[in-house]
Amino acid sequence: MNELTSFWADWVRPSAGLPTVLWALLIAVAAAAGHLVQRYIGMPKVVGYSLVGTLVGLAGFEGAVWPLQGVGLFLVELGVAIVLFEAGGRLPLPWFRHNPMVLVQSVVESALTYFAVYWVLVWLEVPGPVANALALMAIVASPAVLSRVVMDTRASGPVTDRALTLSTLNTFYAITLGYAQAGLIERAPSAITERIYPVLVVLGMSFAVGSAVALAMRTALRVMSPTSENTSILMLALIAAGAAVSAHMGGSAPLAALIGGIMLKQLNPRPWSWPRQLGTAASLLTMLMFVLVSIVAAQADWNLPVAGLVFALIAARGVAKVVGVSLGNPGSGTDWKQALWVGGAMAPLSSIALLIASNFVTASPLLGVLITQTALPVILLMEVSGAVIVTIAIHLAGESSVPWTPEAFSTTEDQPS
Repeated sequence: MNELTSFWADWVRPSAGLPTVLWALLIAVAAAAGHLVQRYIGMPKVVGYSLVGTLVGLAGFEGAVWPLQGVGLFLVELGVAIVLFEAGGRLPLPWFRHNPMVLVQSVVESALTYFAVYWVLVWLEVPGPVANALALMAIVASPAVLSRVVMDTRASGPVTDRALTLSTLNTFYAITLGYAQAGLIERAPSAITERIYPVLVVLGMSFAVGSAVALAMRTALRVMSPTSENTSILMLALIAAGAAVSAHMGGSAPLAALIGGIMLKQLNPRPWSWPRQLGTAASLLTMLMFVLVSIVAAQADWNLPVAGLVFALIAARGVAKVVGVSLGNPGSGTDWKQALWVGGAMAPLSSIALLIASNFVTASPLLGVLITQTALPVILLMEVSGAVIVTIAIHLAGESSVPWTPEAFSTTEDQPS
């Protein structure tokens, strides 16, 4: 890949630079691959996006660096922020008053996942700080992958709603704790206040930025039409500004967007949806995010000794997710079979886990080597296989309105996402 890039650079002189041309072509190939994977294999488009990024990453493409930094970091944060802003806008806070067991189910599932992964890794002689970072990363069930699969399968029902809700909640826990503890990885605070203070800083800064974004959007919606193209651009610009400011102030860009979406829903309780124009822009950013994540994750140092840790983490996490959702299920409004499908839908890992891992690696380059060699293969495997597992769970739960058959002989274009 490096030799090919050098050859092109000798005679191609695009005005925007060769990396821009390569990224544009890469996104075009990813879009085509996503369509073909859905049409010919019956799998969600995100699988195609991730596979293209994986192949390019394995080929040695240097368009993304690890740990994430600069433009690459901002693009991933922006893609995650858009997904979490929408997820926050759909989080049914009043519903929790009538069904508090969903919160209990969320806490049980997240706590069991953390401790199961942590104890397994420590048992395998992984250093405590590294095991802690990987366990926090494992809590997440990627809302980005879930939302894309739900969109492609046009799914709706109790399993779909519960999976989206639990993934949003465990993302909140993981980001708050992960970003706060990244700065403590190389020291062991003795006082409880030293452990709580970073959490309060991350929450406080993210809440301040998220509130400002929500208030600005609420003010705009008073005078602008929700379906206007200008409103779409304003929303996207405010989310991008909030992501940049939150990270600079010591908060978390994804967390600020999630809080902003939740607050906007409370300030503007009328039903609202993403305008078509913002949906297209968001889809492009989300596709770019998946490609970028898989390129970065494919740069891991793949070797046999690490494979045991990788599969042990994946197994412990998968079992803990299913068991945790099932243990917290009584009284939450779903039966035991639906709880199994929800537990399976908690499988994906993607951009949020990558951001958490990147924060730990940046904070401690020395321990970051141990975190990287396990985290990146896990994220790559669970981004692709997680999307497949979610698709299977949704179809087995009977909540997809799209027949699970390849569309190779269909003449109808797939619906825009």
